[in-house]
Amino acid sequence: MEGCVSNLMVCNLAYSGKLEELKERILADKSLATRTDQVKQRWSPLHIAASAGRDEIVKALLGKGAQVNAVNQNGCTPLHYAASKNRHEIAVMLLEGGANPDAKDHYEATAMHRAAAKGNLKMIHILLYYKASTNIQDTEGNTPLHLACDEERVEEAKLLVSQGASIYIENKEEKTPLQVAKGGLGLILKRMVES
Repeated sequence: MEGCVSNLMVCNLAYSGKLEELKERILADKSLATRTDQVKQRWSPLHIAASAGRDEIVKALLGKGAQVNAVNQNGCTPLHYAASKNRHEIAVMLLEGGANPDAKDHYEATAMHRAAAKGNLKMIHILLYYKASTNIQDTEGNTPLHLACDEERVEEAKLLVSQGASIYIENKEEKTPLQVAKGGLGLILKRMVES
């Protein structure tokens, strides 16, 4: 139980951004940087720091050997949270540190799915730079492009198509991104592919 409690404290330090105190604790016991916390449902300090946008903490944890592809109870890696919350610098640090850009959560969604659904254009650029796939399907059969089209994320959808996202993949409802696109977006994307 002692390890669990001490790690909960480390997770709290990661969340609140108390860098110096966190560094002291990790120097005293390096395993704290990598241990997950059962109380927090297998969240590591790196998950928490990435989600909370604590750049310096993420950097410190990575420097101490934190597991960049650790998964929590939802199958999410720290990169999933960085992408969801639009933490650009943290996403780059994680990817530079060896994060898998195509890691899937329990819904088989990737960081790209999250960025596309939320309209995080810069995050999509970052993920593409690190060779993230544009055509992975989640449990519903949706690609990131399906999600961008469904949410009317015009610039994000255009970027995905320009980088190889298919307008022809069908989801489990047998709909392509063009068929879920609202307004004139489907037409724009079709013209891009056919030109």
